[in-house]
Amino acid sequence: MSFLTATGVLIFIALLFALFKLKKPETSLAKQVFVALILGVVFGFFLQIIHGGDLAAISPTLTWTDLPGDVYVALLRMIIMPLVLVTMIAAVVKLHQVAALGKIGASVIGILVFTTMVAALVGILVTNMFGLSAEGMTGGDRENARATVLETRQQVVADLNLAQVIVRFIPTNIFDDLTGSRDTSIIAVVIFGMLFGLAALLVSREKPEHADRIRDSTDTIQAIIMRLVKLVMSLTPYGILSLMTYVVASSNGADILNLIGFVIASYVAIAIMFLVHGLLLSLTGNNPVDYFRKIWPVLTFAFATRSSAATIPLNIKTQVDELKVPPSIASLSASFGATIGQNGCAGIYPAMLAVMAAPTVGIDPLAPGFILSLIGIITISSFGVAGVGGGATFAALIVLPAMGLPITLVALLISIEPLIDMGRTALNVSGAMTSGVITSTVIKEGV
Repeated sequence: MSFLTATGVLIFIALLFALFKLKKPETSLAKQVFVALILGVVFGFFLQIIHGGDLAAISPTLTWTDLPGDVYVALLRMIIMPLVLVTMIAAVVKLHQVAALGKIGASVIGILVFTTMVAALVGILVTNMFGLSAEGMTGGDRENARATVLETRQQVVADLNLAQVIVRFIPTNIFDDLTGSRDTSIIAVVIFGMLFGLAALLVSREKPEHADRIRDSTDTIQAIIMRLVKLVMSLTPYGILSLMTYVVASSNGADILNLIGFVIASYVAIAIMFLVHGLLLSLTGNNPVDYFRKIWPVLTFAFATRSSAATIPLNIKTQVDELKVPPSIASLSASFGATIGQNGCAGIYPAMLAVMAAPTVGIDPLAPGFILSLIGIITISSFGVAGVGGGATFAALIVLPAMGLPITLVALLISIEPLIDMGRTALNVSGAMTSGVITSTVIKEGV
């Protein structure tokens, strides 16, 4: 281990200890996460400076500083499936009316799809406003290699229609889906949990002698799972410090500067959609300032990990504990929001790429017909993204060919993809939580 590597690791350990000392009853998790975020950014830049921006030289240090973040994300992934399954079963068992489950699902999905349509329109308008175009863009060896891979992957999703996607949601082997073996495993576990809970609810009504035992057992298991979630959540500041250190230290400044216009436009679109979420909350009688204050730790984690699925445990816990959303609604919105109607990955990103690629094939990106067709295809494909996995990349692979546009642009943006994906993921999670809060406000019976 070199001197610079050892120095970096020792400083990182000192930062972890500082976060540990900060952990006091009067210090909220949001404040701890914010401090960890700032420390991670500063320390990541520090590593860049002392190593002269040489990513290969920084790598040995990141091997050790990544450890807390990798462990934290692994623990979160460990509890996702048990949390979703148990929460859904318990939530359905506690429903006063079975019909309320259908109302909740319809409301959550409807809000997710609607906000994705708005996100697509925002992406179109912002891209045109910035005058972005793929004309004249060239790629190096890495981008060209990526383009070849994407051409192959595009063939996989080309023949996948909406009907096939829906079939993939249905669990055929729940034990297999509990391992997360499929792209649609989370939705499959949600569906199984709903059906299992519904069966338990019907048994309670048909045979009242079992009712108390069913409710008590589900309450006990849910309490244990939520305590486990709380234990893992207490590690959030350390995970954020580690993850942000990696993000900043491993960023290639030259690549970012070359495509800074697209980065800025992407974050402008993302910011506008956050405002849209706030507006929708205001229109339904919720306080957007209070909402964003309470979900800050969730957004920070989503930003750092770039994983909507890994954010599910923190998402559900925050909705239930901080936003006072019923567990049935929180579970559905967090789970569906991680795979369906993602505002950032399935809405903004493919819309921006389509507008940029349109001039290369002689299409006017401002033509009403083009815009309406693009919004329609993005809305439909927001379900298809869940069916094939891969987030924003697969969303683009579905939308661009459907519009008759080349997919090469996806590869050309590979250098800055991680930087933009952080903001997109945070927006995805906010969209899921917004659907939960609005649904909770609108549907007050049976939950």
